[in-house]
Amino acid sequence: MGRSLSLAAYRVLSRRISRPSPATSTRTRPPGELLWAHATSNDRLVALGELGLRLKSLRPDLNMLITQELADKDQAIHFPDVAHAEILDTDHPLSTRLFLEHWKPDICLWAGGGLMPNLISQAANQGVPLFLIDVDVDDCPTRRHKWFPDLTRRSLELFEIILATSGTAALELRRIGVSEAKITVTGRLRGGGSPAPFPEVDLSAVAQNLLGRPIWLAAHAQPQEFEAILTAHRTALRLVHRLLMVVVVANPKDLTGLGDFLAGSGLRFANWSPGDEIEDNVQVLISDGTDDLGLWYRAAPLTFMASSLHVGQTGRDPLDAVALGSAVLFGPHVSGHRAVYSRLASVGAGRTVGDGEGLGAAVIRLIAPDHAAAMALAGWEVATEGAQLTDTLIELIQNRLDQQEASDARP
Repeated sequence: MGRSLSLAAYRVLSRRISRPSPATSTRTRPPGELLWAHATSNDRLVALGELGLRLKSLRPDLNMLITQELADKDQAIHFPDVAHAEILDTDHPLSTRLFLEHWKPDICLWAGGGLMPNLISQAANQGVPLFLIDVDVDDCPTRRHKWFPDLTRRSLELFEIILATSGTAALELRRIGVSEAKITVTGRLRGGGSPAPFPEVDLSAVAQNLLGRPIWLAAHAQPQEFEAILTAHRTALRLVHRLLMVVVVANPKDLTGLGDFLAGSGLRFANWSPGDEIEDNVQVLISDGTDDLGLWYRAAPLTFMASSLHVGQTGRDPLDAVALGSAVLFGPHVSGHRAVYSRLASVGAGRTVGDGEGLGAAVIRLIAPDHAAAMALAGWEVATEGAQLTDTLIELIQNRLDQQEASDARP
């Protein structure tokens, strides 16, 4: 490919108007293969993290680096069990060169738009295979670099494969000048949930202890939400007398405070964490173990996704719950996962509540098996809508890494 004058001009300008970030990461580059995935939104970030979990199960020695362009670093999502995570918020030529020299990625998945021409061109020059995925119409950057006429096209041409989310997006990419042979139309990149496994014997034991009692779950509960959650349960108990509520706190340190709160509430409770029995007179079961959430999502037909009722909260990913068959309720403050909650609400798989009274009323309406089952089915369709693309990406990455491994092994 000939030298791009627009790229050269952009590189000069970016040296002047942007500042380089710190020279290198504080993390050490792990030995072995490294997949670098870049997300341009929180929903894509979650989906890439789940993709990493799948890949690690198939290729245990694979390392993963997830980067994101995010101004508010306090809202960053990390995947400590899957990947290193970095904020990548500058396209300064020095920063991008040092980034690539430090991490030496074997392959790159770039999800969405927000292209960084310096970073992308330097990665291509170093021989890193580049795949652009989940490109929507809004991601086609036709005017982002209007002073450099061919910069967008030149950047896009450096990707081996481009996966567009629709025929309209593919048409826009072709209009920009991207070769049709590079473009494939696929579904959207969606997270599908990665619930932690749990022993089936535990589920059988819980079902036996419940003896047909209705049950609902409050997951990731924060101390500010305890009062509203208990208000909701009292409201529901007026009409559903044997109803059991399970509360899993967001932070294990808050379990003692929840127990103290319940002790003064008049509600009879047990603590699952040390092994208390679920006796028939128990109205609330509390737990500090997020490792047990998979069990409770499976046992409870209805889940309130907490960490969402108060200003300053951002919600938790609901896809683990819907993947295990639970309908979801949630508060108004879910900015960290707004797109997925909107999808759930649009298909009737989730509903918003504003306070304890509203939550209690929703529990009364939806705890009936037919209502919860209809919502759970709609949620399952949302949780699985990205499965085909995820399978495609896994096969693509595996094949490309196998090719590189075979090439490196040749004398």
